[in-house]
Order: sequence, then C-alpha cells, then structure tokens
Amino acid sequence: MKIVRTRKVGGVRGISTTTISSVSQTASISAMALLICLLITGGLIRALSAQKVNADFILQRMMNESYDIRVRPPARDEKGNNGPVDVDVNIYIRSLSNIDFVAMNYDLQITFREKWRDPRLSYDYIDGDVPAFIVMTDKDAIWRPDTFFQNEKRAHRHEIDKPNVLIRIEKDGSILFSERLTLTLSCPMHLAMFPLDVQQCHLDMASYAYSTEDLIYKWSKVNPIQFKTGVHDSLPSFTLDKHETSMCTSKTNTGEYSCLRVSFGLARQFSYYVVQVYIPSTLLVIVSWVSFWLDRAAVPARVTLGVTTLLTMTTQAAAINNKLPPVSYIKAIDVWIGACLIFIFAAVLEYAYVTYIANQCEQRAKMMSHSCSGEKSASPINPMEDSGPRQEEANLLSNSHSITNIDCFLCTMFHGIDEGKMIDTKSRIIFPLAFIIFNILYWTGYCMNVKSF
Repeated sequence: MKIVRTRKVGGVRGISTTTISSVSQTASISAMALLICLLITGGLIRALSAQKVNADFILQRMMNESYDIRVRPPARDEKGNNGPVDVDVNIYIRSLSNIDFVAMNYDLQITFREKWRDPRLSYDYIDGDVPAFIVMTDKDAIWRPDTFFQNEKRAHRHEIDKPNVLIRIEKDGSILFSERLTLTLSCPMHLAMFPLDVQQCHLDMASYAYSTEDLIYKWSKVNPIQFKTGVHDSLPSFTLDKHETSMCTSKTNTGEYSCLRVSFGLARQFSYYVVQVYIPSTLLVIVSWVSFWLDRAAVPARVTLGVTTLLTMTTQAAAINNKLPPVSYIKAIDVWIGACLIFIFAAVLEYAYVTYIANQCEQRAKMMSHSCSGEKSASPINPMEDSGPRQEEANLLSNSHSITNIDCFLCTMFHGIDEGKMIDTKSRIIFPLAFIIFNILYWTGYCMNVKSF
C-alpha cells in the first residue's frame, strides 16, 4: 500500500508531490500532440499553397504580353516547315431526338471536344514539381479554332449552373477544349420509300476563316464518336442503325476549307404505320366487297356501304398527307392509298354496272317475250291452198316461223338467267384475287428497293 505524505502549511494540509507529478506529465503529452498536429497542418497548408502558387505562376508565365489570342499557334509539318494546326475532334452523343420529316431537321445534344497543340502555352521547361495539366474555364483567354456547324439551324450553349466548358492545358502545350452544346440541324430527307425509308442525317463541322493552309480537322484515332448509354433506344419513330465518319472538305472562292462529317443512319420503325395505315385501309377494302353478297334490290344498303368506305378511305388519305411535306414525287404510301381508293371505287362502279346490265336484260327480255307472244297468236298458212305464187309465199312464212321460234327460245333462256347476279358472283373472286396480286407486287417491289445505310 502506497502511503502519501502531506504536510501542513499555515494550518492547511498541502498537495501531495505525486499528484503534481502526474498532472505535469499529462500536460506535456497534450502539448506535444498539439505541436505535432500544428506541424502536420502547417505542412499541408504550405504544400497546397505551393501548388496553387505554381499553377498561378505557370499561367502568368504563359499568358504574358507576348501571347496573342488573335494569332493561331505556330505549327510544323513532317518536314519541319511551317504548316497548319492539326485539330483532333471527338464527339460524345448525349441525345438524338425530335426527328421532324416535315421541317426536315433533328436535334442533337453533344459534348464537343477539340484537341490541338499550342507551343506558346507549354510549361515543361519550368523546373520543379509542376502539375501534369492545368484546368481553365475561361474559353476567351486562349486561341481556339473558329469551328462552326455547316448544317446548323439553331444552337445554344448550356450554362446551368455554370458554363459547361472545360479547358485542359498539358505540359507540352496540348490543349483539350470541351463544351456541351444542343444543336438543331438540317437533314434533307428523300421520302420516295416512305414509310419504308432509311434516312441519312449529317453533322458537318468546318473552320469559318482558316483555310487548309492554316488549320486541318482530323477525327480522333480512337473512338471519334461515342454514344451515351440508351441513345440508340431513345428514338420513338426511328432506329439508329449505324454511323460513319468522313471528310467533307470543300473549295470556295476564298480557298479550301477542312471539314468533318458524321452521318447517322436512321431506319424508320415500320410497325407504327402497319397498325395506323396499312391494316385499317386493308379492312376498308375488304368491307367494300361485302356489297357483292348483298341483293341487287337492296339499293340503300349497297350504296351506303360503298360511299361510306370511299369517304373513310379519302379521309384517311388526307390525314396521312397532312403529316407529310408536299413533295413532287410519288411516295410508297401514296401508291398504297391510291390503290385502296381504286379498289373501293371499283366496288361502287361494279354495283352501278350490275344495275345497268340488269335493267337492260329486263327490258330486252320483255321485248323478246312480247315478240314471241305476238308471233304465236298469228294464224298459220293453209298448205292445201293453190300452188304458184301462194305456195312460194307459204314457204317464206314457214322459214319466218322457224326464225321466230329460235328467238323465242333465246328469249326464254336469257330471261331465266340474272346477269347482274352473275357479275356479283364473279366479282367475289376477281376483286380479292386482284388485291392479293397487288400486295405481292407492292411489298416485293418496295422491300427489294429498300436501301440500307
């Protein structure tokens, strides 16, 4: 057992020496820990400050009075001579939407990336621990290619919550410029195969002022076009089939200008038009054939059926054409709608022809029946009368009776057959057979001529 000794000073019991020693040790340890924390924190602050100073120093060193953003960077070709600036382009497709075949345009949201080298902004000669790259957001502080989109109708930059711009400067002066854009681009469409068509929409980009002597665009060697996940399945009426990159360098009066093009193959989804156009129009044609099974005397039913199907088909054709641009050539949908109208109109004409033929048959039958009854009531020639001229007249009358008997037979035969009903019976076979033949020719002809991207 440890005995703590105390002494009384001035009538008051004193503090033990052991307790004082413990408190002193605890205070020393706390002071040392605090000192270590301060040293570590100070080192980090000095390190961060040094890095910030280095970045600021590099930017100030590069962008001095000798740097002019109005002058393009100096460049050398493979032979070491003065040459154009090479700009590598990469595009990240974020969305492709609003494909309008009436206005003939489409919307594209992209991340547009350009990469070139500006030796004036290199800092690999600076001694010390310099960063691998410097990030900037002020796009007006450096020289940039004057890229424009040739088939652009409308465009805007995204600035929420800050401008969507990235500038990255590497040690050797390589510059990566990235910006998010939304473009409305022109897309001339050829609708001769509509709705079995495959359209090609382009995105063309070129320099506005610099000719090929000063600037040349090139597609990035690795993945020049990239797509955000789900872009291929986001189109309601089309399928993004393929894409191709190419050059579209053009010559004008002011020189030759470098141009890059990316083409998108857009195949129209045919199922919508099968449900909305082809099946309803086919049913209307079939309904028009119902009149062939109705009695010829049912005039209101047959006329109403024919006129109703014809007007319905005309209304459907007008609704389809209102959604399409007026073009000077015949489209595949026009051929189909026109053929359906012809079949329905032919069914209406068939009833008119049946009525006309039936009326003619009835009138002819009445006239022939009246002629036969009149001849039968005439008195015959007496063969016992005097010979000579009278006998010759009798022979002529006998021949006349034979001809009349034949007419009476024909009259009876035709009167017993309803020619109108016979035409209806034949139409029940001819019309469906003709429509089937038309379908074979239509689908074979157009499906074989569908051009892939």
